Amino acid sequence: MKKVLMINGSPHEAGCTFTALSEIEASLKKHGIESDLLYLGKKPLSGCTDCGFCAKAGKCVFEDAVNETIARLDQYDAIVAGTPVYYGGPSGQLCCFMDRLCFAGGSRLAGKLAASVVSCRRGGATSAFQRLNQYFAMNNMCLVGSQYWNQVHGFTPEDVRQDLEGLQTMRTLGENMAWMMKNMEAGRNAGVNPPEYEPVIMTHFIR
Repeated sequence: MKKVLMINGSPHEAGCTFTALSEIEASLKKHGIESDLLYLGKKPLSGCTDCGFCAKAGKCVFEDAVNETIARLDQYDAIVAGTPVYYGGPSGQLCCFMDRLCFAGGSRLAGKLAASVVSCRRGGATSAFQRLNQYFAMNNMCLVGSQYWNQVHGFTPEDVRQDLEGLQTMRTLGENMAWMMKNMEAGRNAGVNPPEYEPVIMTHFIR
């Protein structure tokens, strides 16, 4: 069974971001694809401290939603990260989560589909959208697009429900994700193997 993890990075559990994610979920459901919604909540979530623990343990030193997610990553074929826009960027809660998820569990993200979804009252959506996409683009994930940037507009969920173009963009995103998941499954069944990567080379522009 194909499954998608949707991350709600808003402090409002049933707010504008949730409304956008729900539209994607409905599109996926039409194709028999399940979704799990992870709400990060309002409690403080530690940022990465670059302690190096994850390099040896394969998980983060902090036991919270990040490690719970890493333990379940193999269940998911795709990840959708949703956020409101704060000062032109994603929520701090989501950035802390994604920093640690990608640092500690990045090797297990390769080959999965990914998409970012942003919700804003008026502006800053594209810069927040770009910020989130960097997590996926740097971890050998396949970005899923839509008919426009993946954004909805509104100050309340009721406002978002009036953003007809935004809602359609979410539904199209769901359709594209479902289609790509089916194509990837067909490829695996036909014997198409995932990429074989070279050992990672890291430089700092000096050597």
